[in-house]
Amino acid sequence: MDGTILVADDDRTIRTVLTQALTRAGCKVHATSSLTTLMRWVSEGKGDVVISDVMMPDGNGLEMLPKIQQDRPGLPVIVISAQNTIMTAIQAAEAEAYDYLPKPFDLPDLMKRTARALEARRKNAAAPVSSNSDSERPDELPLIGRTPSMQALYRLIARVLNTDLPVLITGESGTGKSLIARAIHDFSDRRNLPFVTASAADLQDIEGPAQIMARAKGGTIIIDEITDIPAEVQARIVRMMDGTADNLPRFMATSQADLNRAMEDGKIRQDLYYRLSGASIHVPALRDRVDDIPLLVEHFFARCEREGSPLKKLTPDAMELTRSHPWPGNVRQLENAIRRLVLTARTDEITKAEVAGVLGNQPESEQPAATVEDAEKLSASIGRHLRRYFDLHGNMLPPPGLYARILKEMETPLIEIALEASGGNQAKCADLLGINRNTLRKKITDLDIRVTRRRRLM
Repeated sequence: MDGTILVADDDRTIRTVLTQALTRAGCKVHATSSLTTLMRWVSEGKGDVVISDVMMPDGNGLEMLPKIQQDRPGLPVIVISAQNTIMTAIQAAEAEAYDYLPKPFDLPDLMKRTARALEARRKNAAAPVSSNSDSERPDELPLIGRTPSMQALYRLIARVLNTDLPVLITGESGTGKSLIARAIHDFSDRRNLPFVTASAADLQDIEGPAQIMARAKGGTIIIDEITDIPAEVQARIVRMMDGTADNLPRFMATSQADLNRAMEDGKIRQDLYYRLSGASIHVPALRDRVDDIPLLVEHFFARCEREGSPLKKLTPDAMELTRSHPWPGNVRQLENAIRRLVLTARTDEITKAEVAGVLGNQPESEQPAATVEDAEKLSASIGRHLRRYFDLHGNMLPPPGLYARILKEMETPLIEIALEASGGNQAKCADLLGINRNTLRKKITDLDIRVTRRRRLM
C-alpha cells in the first residue's frame, strides 16, 4: 500500500497496532485521540484515507463525516465502532462512510479494506450508500449483535436501503425477518410512504392486487411466507411486479423455507423467485450466534425495566444455561423467556434453577440429530452466501483467490466449534474431525485459532 492514513481512536493500543501495521505495509500514518486534531488534518489536505472511531472524548465521529465530505469530497472514511447495532451501520452508511467495521475488528480484514479505499481514492471511484434524509430516527432497533454474521447482515442491509431492488428475507421463525423488512423501509427513501403487508387472502380476490397497489402508493409491499401462497396468487404477484405504471412500490418477501428446494417442490414459481431475489438476506438462527445472547438478554431486561419492572440479571451459571439452550424459537422465544423470568423470579438475581424451570429443564447440549436435510440446508446456505458475495461486487469479479478464502471461512468455524465441543482436547478434536493430530495443530497455527481447555460441552 502507498498513501497517508489518518487514524483517530481514543484507545492507545488500537492506535499503536494500526500505526505499526499500516507503516509495515508502506503507508504513512498520522494517529490521534482527538476529533479536533483529525478535522484539522483533513482541512489542511492531509491524508488519503481516514480510519475513525465513533465515540471519541471530544465528539462523535459519525457527526464529523458530512464536514469531511464537504471539505474533502471523495476522501474515504472507514468507521470502526464498539457500538455493534444495526443503527451504527445504518448511520455510517447515511453519513457516507466508505466502510464500517465493528470492534473488535480483524486486522487483516481492516488492512484489505484500507487498501481498497486507497485504490478507490486513486481512481476517484468510491461509491458509498447515501441518504439525504434528516428525518428523526428511533434510538434503537431490536436487531442486536456483534458476531460476524450479524455485522455482515448490518452491512448488507445498509447497502440495499436506498436501492429499488426487491428483497427476499429468509430465516427461521422468530429471527426477526419482518423487523428487518420494516427497518429497510423505515430507513430508506420511501420512509414517508406506506408499508403494506400483503397476505394470500388480500390477493385472492381478482381486485386484490389493484387494491394492494393503491394502498402502497409507491411505498413498500411485503409478502409474508411467500411459499405458503397458492400458485395462482403467486402469478398475480408476478404481474404486480411487472407493472409499468409510474411510482411502483418496492417489493419484499419473507420465507422460513429453503427456497431452492421450494422451487423444486413447486411451492414457489420460478419467475416469482427470480423477481424477488434481487437482494437476498438470510437471517442467522440464534444458536448460530450464541455470543450475541448476553447482549440480547441485557436488552430485554432493560426493556422490561422501562416498562416498569424491577431490573433483573442472570447469575453466571444461569447465563451459561441460557447460552447453551438451542432456542428453536430464536430471538422471539428468548424475549418471551426473559419476560417470564422477570415476572416469576424471587430476587433481582435470577438463578440457573429458575432459568431451567422456564426452559422446561431441557439438557444444555440438546441438539437435533444431523440428517441429509441438514447437509442440504448447509449447502443452500453457502450458496446464498456466495450469491450475496458476488452480487455485492456488481458487474466486477471478486478479488482473485476466492477458492482459498471460502475454504478458510468454512474451515475456521468448523475447527473452532469442534475444539469447543471437545473441551480444547486436540487429540479428541482431531479424532472428531477425522484428521491427523499434526494436521490439526498446523491448521490451528495457520488459522490463528485460540485453544482453551475446559469442560466438554458435548
